[in-house]
Amino acid sequence: MDLAWMGWTTFTGTFLAVIASLLIAMTVWEIARPGGAPRKGLLGFTSTRGDRLFVTLLGSAFIHLAWMYFAGGVDLWWALGLSGLYGLAVFRWV
Repeated sequence: MDLAWMGWTTFTGTFLAVIASLLIAMTVWEIARPGGAPRKGLLGFTSTRGDRLFVTLLGSAFIHLAWMYFAGGVDLWWALGLSGLYGLAVFRWV
């Protein structure tokens, strides 16, 4: 199949591989320890592990977009670090 029209790059492939890995890891975690005990966190809504993963991915996208806008796309490693801290906070307190 010719996928040249999609403009695949190493970064795009890595991004999609990480998302797929996260989904696989969450599936394995759910199989190993079902339920995930929904809880009401800091934001005031009841969330499960999957909900928290979705909020983390969505927030990380906005962190990266803001970083590219305000920092001009320079040194995205800082945005990645902020996203990691944000993800830890979401899984801990949301």
